[in-house]
Amino acid sequence: MRMTMKELLYGALLTALALLIPLAFQGWLQVAIPPFSATLASHLPSMLAITISPWVAVLVGLGSSFGFFVTLGPIVALRALTHALFAAIGARLYQRGFSLWQVLLITLPIHALAEAAVVLVFGFSLYQGLVVIGLGTALHHVADSAITLSVYKSLTKAGVPLGTRRKSPVSAG
Repeated sequence: MRMTMKELLYGALLTALALLIPLAFQGWLQVAIPPFSATLASHLPSMLAITISPWVAVLVGLGSSFGFFVTLGPIVALRALTHALFAAIGARLYQRGFSLWQVLLITLPIHALAEAAVVLVFGFSLYQGLVVIGLGTALHHVADSAITLSVYKSLTKAGVPLGTRRKSPVSAG
């Protein structure tokens, strides 16, 4: 599957934003409860990429991971790499007709458990992995989902067409 020029452009812009957020906001707009760290709005580019395509979602997730590698090191970068996973899954759901808020809700446990799994591999305790990282990521996902939904609504009202759905919406019943 090939990306359209519009998808490539939006992907490049969102990837630049995904890189800029950890670089520009390092030290402020960050919450650190070791071993957990969170940068407010860092999921925004990946969450917006969900509305464009799975390939764009992966591209933006990779950019996010690189930005966090430069600023906070390899473990946080690997946690950020999970943005590519949850956003790609979310983009497929969005293409199948789920609304953005539904997709963000469905991908929350995927995101939280993936970040928890990353730190468990590096020898963190179950408490640190599942409670501190997993629960912290879930709360961070909720906060960034609210920001993303607000930005998405504003972009939609302004007439900025981010992505298109390729399938009919999911039925309510």
